Amino acid sequence: MDECKDKKPEWTPEGAGPEFASFVAEGVPGPDAVRLRKRVKRRELTVDDYVDGVLEGNRTILARAITLIESQSPSHLETGLEVLQQLLPHSGKSKRVGITGVPGAGKSTFVESLGFQLCEEGHQVAVLAIDPSSSLSGGSILGDKTRMEKLANHSSAFIRPSPTGGNLGGVAEKSRSTMILCEAAGYDVVLVETVGVGQNETTVRGMVDCFLLLSIAGAGDDLQGIKKGVVEIADLFVVNKADGNNKTRAARSRSEMETVLHYLNPFTPSWTVPALTCSAMMGHGVKDVWDKVISFFEHLDKEDILNRRRSEQNVDWMHEMIFQEIRHRFFLNDRVAKDLKGIEKDVYEQNLPPYLGAKTLLEKFLN
Repeated sequence: MDECKDKKPEWTPEGAGPEFASFVAEGVPGPDAVRLRKRVKRRELTVDDYVDGVLEGNRTILARAITLIESQSPSHLETGLEVLQQLLPHSGKSKRVGITGVPGAGKSTFVESLGFQLCEEGHQVAVLAIDPSSSLSGGSILGDKTRMEKLANHSSAFIRPSPTGGNLGGVAEKSRSTMILCEAAGYDVVLVETVGVGQNETTVRGMVDCFLLLSIAGAGDDLQGIKKGVVEIADLFVVNKADGNNKTRAARSRSEMETVLHYLNPFTPSWTVPALTCSAMMGHGVKDVWDKVISFFEHLDKEDILNRRRSEQNVDWMHEMIFQEIRHRFFLNDRVAKDLKGIEKDVYEQNLPPYLGAKTLLEKFLN
């Protein structure tokens, strides 16, 4: 400190003595120096760089590859498709499990507890945490990495928060592709945590092998918080937070759900949907849930359902990509873009019927 006594900053009050304890230390760059410092640009990766890095399990390159395929930039599209094409043969070996549930059911806590246990058992676990995008700003919270801090720090885990992009299905537009990359990187368990439960929150069913529905007891009539359509496509039903004073209520809720499930046709042929309880916070019962997941996959193999289901999902994926590409090209079309605002204004002011506005724009696009 003695060396700094003569190096008072210019804004030191005139006549200030040693009691004014503000000095500038040597070697600390001023704000101008910081502003002028050039940013080091990351090296642009080639297709081979992406492919080799992902296959080697390099998490940094895996993250960059996912960012590449999520990009809406036309310049990234060709590279992303080439990377995906080369990695596709190395995928398909994981257990794909979708997890959804009513608000407050503790989905993130459950995913972290399950994921951590699996990592400790020697599995490589990838978590695709789908965050809701704002329909107004397009932004999303992307907070699952902070909520799953323990799992995120595990060397065998990879967590990828991803915005839905406003999709009704609760699943990000590129989530299927992200799953392919994670599998190619060696992750043998992929957990997909969806936004929530609703009539349109079922798209995840079309991209996973096993679909787990998480609920909670002691929060009123919890069955009212679950849409029937979601219950009908679940392979497992789990009542979370079965601990403390809530343990008895959770057991009662599980029993009630067993009765409901008895009258529903299972989504997976010949499978009896089980109802279980667990406490993700305490770690109780989570292993029992995974044991049931393993039993479910054994059932898929025995009945030769898994390969058929994934083949059907691939066809659905192709249709989805067609719709996305048509929509993308429609709004980039010069003739559509030229008249879009004017037709929107006419429809808004009720001078033009919506169907006629759509018909007009489609004709411009198709011609």
